[in-house]
Amino acid sequence: MYLILLILWFIFSGKVTLEIFLFGLVICGWLYWFMTKHMDYSIQNDLKLIAKIPRFIKYGIILVWEVIKSNLAVIRIILSPELEADPTFYTFETDLKTEVARVTLANCITLTPGTYTVALEDNKYTIHALDKSFTEGIEESVFVKQLRKLEE
Repeated sequence: MYLILLILWFIFSGKVTLEIFLFGLVICGWLYWFMTKHMDYSIQNDLKLIAKIPRFIKYGIILVWEVIKSNLAVIRIILSPELEADPTFYTFETDLKTEVARVTLANCITLTPGTYTVALEDNKYTIHALDKSFTEGIEESVFVKQLRKLEE
């Protein structure tokens, strides 16, 4: 977190001089101390996040791949005169523990073309899909599996 604060300091300052660099070190150090002292933040949180960086990268790659696949599926439905869309609402529940993971799943469903998260209440999702086939296996999708690993 300290490095992120320092990088943001340099970005927002606009230039790097010795004075700005030293002042940034002091200000970011004080802000990091304040966060650990008064905002229930710890160095262990940073270490846990650093250890999860490969999982975050993997999740991002999977998200991009799923968006590409969904784009192709939607294009196929739109451009094929013999294929007819079968729009549907679908409700399912998940066992994700944290609110961040549940909201991330809802956002990923919305980001993939052809599906849209209509409602999220506790662990219950209501989604709208352009075609019924888009809802197959969504309860145990690759997104859910990766988010479970990130929650560990």
